[in-house]
Amino acid sequence: MVAATLSGLALATTPAAAGAPAAVSAHAPAAKPCTTKWRAVQRVAVRRPGPYDGRVATMNSPVHHHLHRGQIVRSCIVAIGRTQSGPAYRACGKDGSEWRIVSGGQVPQTCLRRV
Repeated sequence: MVAATLSGLALATTPAAAGAPAAVSAHAPAAKPCTTKWRAVQRVAVRRPGPYDGRVATMNSPVHHHLHRGQIVRSCIVAIGRTQSGPAYRACGKDGSEWRIVSGGQVPQTCLRRV
């Protein structure tokens, strides 16, 4: 029984089981670049998370720059910032907790429309 346990441990620590990368084919397609475009519905601040905000911006985070109404940006990643007391922000006339990551920082998703 001890031998079975030890051999089980030996099997679990092999490189394939330990999470080592598998061999990649030379013919595998490359990852697609981000092509999802969003249009700003009004002038909105692009915010960068401050040192105490963690990884998701808040409405008190410093402003990096502004998007103007109608400006188109690319974003394929969402940061979700929830609070215990309700939505994380109220922007562009709506409540929300999802921030779109764009060039230079993060923008409330309620201020963007998909193109």
